[in-house]
Amino acid sequence: MKLFFHGLFACLTLLVGVVFTGCGTASNKDALFMDAPRPQVNANPHTADEPTGIDSLLPQPPPPETDVARFRVGQTVIVTFSGTPEPIEPHEETVKEDGTITLPLIGSIYTVGKTSGELQNEIYTNYVPKYYVRLNVTVKSGERVFYVGGEVGHPGVFDYISDTTVTKAIQAAGGLTPFSSHRNIWLVHAGSSKRIRVNYDDALKDPLEDPPVYPDDQITVDRSIW
Repeated sequence: MKLFFHGLFACLTLLVGVVFTGCGTASNKDALFMDAPRPQVNANPHTADEPTGIDSLLPQPPPPETDVARFRVGQTVIVTFSGTPEPIEPHEETVKEDGTITLPLIGSIYTVGKTSGELQNEIYTNYVPKYYVRLNVTVKSGERVFYVGGEVGHPGVFDYISDTTVTKAIQAAGGLTPFSSHRNIWLVHAGSSKRIRVNYDDALKDPLEDPPVYPDDQITVDRSIW
């Protein structure tokens, strides 16, 4: 009888061990197929480049200036002086091919690519204090215009407005006539002898084919041979 009970106890012990081992195995197996933890999504809508917190309350710098008028070859520069005991005559000059203008006493000043304010400061520092103790300098450009001629509705001289292109300039001149050549439109930048040919139809379709127009530029529309 004792042998019977010992055998029964051993069987029960073996059965309990199998059950627990199976549960542990099943748990490990389930763990292999569990979804990997998903990365947390940042709910903050601000990007790293945007100011947040107290920075968002501070004044932010203005966007960079994208359309600043700068002097070019062939453009007229007008320099006026004041604040001296003896009056000084204003100086008006067209920017030369080498990009300079020539002022009394100080000589050549490189002008191309500079704004009126930048050129004004440079002229002032060349005059004061070497030649004058007190001096006020004002720089401005001459009349800003461009020219359109040839086969357009109203050829002539037009006031320059920023972001002008060849097609916009032609439209300002009344557009093409029935006799206009769409392929032979010529742009000459001020101070240059190089002619740039523009295809009107291509320029209307693709902004990259529509070159910019600057002050004192000239546009000529040829007559069609057909």
